[in-house]
Amino acid sequence: MKVAQIKKKQPAKKTKKTPVVPGAAKPAKIKKTKVVKEIKAVKPVKTTRPAEPLSAQTPSVPQFDLHDSQWFLNRELTWLSFNRRVLHEAEDERTPLLERLKFIAIVSANLDEFFMKRIGGLKQQIGAGMRELSLDGRTARQQVTECHAEVRDLEARKEQEFEKICTLLEEKNILIESYDELTPKEKKLLREFYYANIFPLLTPQSIDPAHPFPFISNLSLNLLVSLHYPKAKHNSLVRIKVPVNAGTPRFIRIGKGEHFIRLEEVMMNNLDMLFPGMEIMSCELFRVTRNANTEKDEEEADDLMEMIESELKERKFAPIVRLEIVTGMDPVHRGRLAAELELDEATDVFEVPGLLAMRDLFELTRLDFPRLHDLPHHPIDHPQLQTQRNIFHVIRDSGAILLQHPYESFSTSVERFLREAATDPKVRGIKMTLYRTSRQSRIIDALILAAHNGKQVAVVVELKARFDEATNISLAERMEEAGVHVTYGVVGLKTHCKVILVVRQDYNGLRRYFHIGTGNYHADTARLYSDVGILSCDQSIAEDVTELFNFLTTGFMLKRKYSKLALAPRMLKKALLDKIEREADLHRASGGGGLIQFKINALEDGDVVSALYRASMAGVKIDLIVRDSCRLRPGIPGLSETVTVISVVGRFLEHARIYYFHNGGADEYFIASADAMKRNLEARVEILCPVESAELTKEVRLIFDTQLSDQRSAWEMQSDGTYIQRRTADGNGEGSHRLLIARAQKRVKENLKKKVKKIRKKIV
Repeated sequence: MKVAQIKKKQPAKKTKKTPVVPGAAKPAKIKKTKVVKEIKAVKPVKTTRPAEPLSAQTPSVPQFDLHDSQWFLNRELTWLSFNRRVLHEAEDERTPLLERLKFIAIVSANLDEFFMKRIGGLKQQIGAGMRELSLDGRTARQQVTECHAEVRDLEARKEQEFEKICTLLEEKNILIESYDELTPKEKKLLREFYYANIFPLLTPQSIDPAHPFPFISNLSLNLLVSLHYPKAKHNSLVRIKVPVNAGTPRFIRIGKGEHFIRLEEVMMNNLDMLFPGMEIMSCELFRVTRNANTEKDEEEADDLMEMIESELKERKFAPIVRLEIVTGMDPVHRGRLAAELELDEATDVFEVPGLLAMRDLFELTRLDFPRLHDLPHHPIDHPQLQTQRNIFHVIRDSGAILLQHPYESFSTSVERFLREAATDPKVRGIKMTLYRTSRQSRIIDALILAAHNGKQVAVVVELKARFDEATNISLAERMEEAGVHVTYGVVGLKTHCKVILVVRQDYNGLRRYFHIGTGNYHADTARLYSDVGILSCDQSIAEDVTELFNFLTTGFMLKRKYSKLALAPRMLKKALLDKIEREADLHRASGGGGLIQFKINALEDGDVVSALYRASMAGVKIDLIVRDSCRLRPGIPGLSETVTVISVVGRFLEHARIYYFHNGGADEYFIASADAMKRNLEARVEILCPVESAELTKEVRLIFDTQLSDQRSAWEMQSDGTYIQRRTADGNGEGSHRLLIARAQKRVKENLKKKVKKIRKKIV
């Protein structure tokens, strides 16, 4: 087959016509809708990378060079685009007022992490002189420049929305006051509070030739005070850290109402206590963000835990990647800070016109005003687990149970599974992977109780879970002291899979029970993140799980056989690529009917994107529910016109990973711990697990159909990388989160009716 010439221009847009797919769920129809469009497009860079062109699989359609960078969107810019969608929840008047404030705080925290992880990593590439282009044809420096521009725009939009929300909160008598507006009595009470509760925590540090520039901790809020000594020729500079992380709230309540004042304002207006007899010339706020990419080579480490602890110390002193200052800071002070912190004043300094560190607004979102919050959501007990029977008997009789968090309770499912395993006299052993959990985790309590009860307990702890390293080290030490066998996975690979294995002496011999999930074993996030999991005793999968743990505790991979699970980094990526190609082959062979659906957090791996493009060129219908980063461009005639990409942003953080293939009518469903990202597929231990029973696949199908038809929280990606929010004409479309909550509540009522019916039959 002759290779077509590489196209230099994007094909003109035309109306998409979704093909009818036999046996597939009908695509959502949006009637009489109005749309909300994001402000900026993520512009593709049209540069061609030197590579062999890949031809299309079908001669009747245009051919594309899938190595051409114009077909790939930038990972960082699409992630920032996701934060625009999150910020829109703060702008949306349908969102309750304190929830709108919450989304402001979420975006602020997300941007902090973005600078720590992504900008930090890009700056390391620049420093190392790396010239390799990203899939979308950008250098590291280009990415930093474009990301900075996007962040500045996003920050301006965030500040503007925060002011609107503050005005609306004032109408509810909830307000953040300025010090000048306080009465003399309020100022007196605050001064007394300051002297008793804040003043002892403060450590002013001089900045002069006799004192080295002080260390500025990551994400700390700081005062830069200019002082004048009597008779001195020059002013002096002093840095004071605002002690928010020392247990002092950022927003201090004034009186008994819901009036607050910022901690830094109280400090700024009582500096005479710290500097008696001196003239305060100015007081300005600043904040720094440090690089969090400080990973070392595990293979050269004698002690892994010691290496991680060393990394944490290095992260504390890591290079600064962003300086935030208040608008109007003295140019001399601005330049001095940038120089001392080794930053480029023109690019790395961000002026903030209002409130610095808006992530602290989480404090105010906890105010008890029910009407200003979403309606309360109480996760239900899974219908099959609404019984006092031994949970292992329930699983054995059911075969498999699909769990959906946060709609169903984590406590009465996963935590119960471990609690009963810890106390059941027939349980012989428990094995578990632990990526993230809370410090006060009932999961850890159950594992320690099991060890005390004489059971064999082994836990694979991932010490390198970003930003949870210190917690995991502490928990690992606590478990080891209790007699739990703790290991740290395979050298060079993060253990990201979520698995529990329980070995029990049943009436007919040893039986293995397991839980496989898409989310972390973290009770707090299980109420905020949307995840799925399976409780089962399927023998084939249980045998695979046993092999998985033998691999994790030894690192020996060769000749291990898995009948149903696909593991990364060895098999999972190949399995996905093979199944995508198979779907295209079946579609061509049968003359239609091909359907692929993914629900994931990110689509970043270039090979997976290219495979999906090829499947689309073959005519396969592809529905992608991708929460944040997505490199694929849908709706390009001849290349991806059969692809739809939506992002669901709402009350809960979408976190589940589910993969579906029509497979010529023999439907295949899988849940996974892995997103379609290069790091997940090639540098982590992940698993892809089949969902096989008809009852469970019916539930998974409902998740897909509900989200694909979402008319409130779904944003549809355009071919240029921008998103348009789906919205009905009256603006009252139902979001999938609300629909899934309603469905869970309906199941409770239906189950209650069944129980009442059974009781009545017994009475009769």
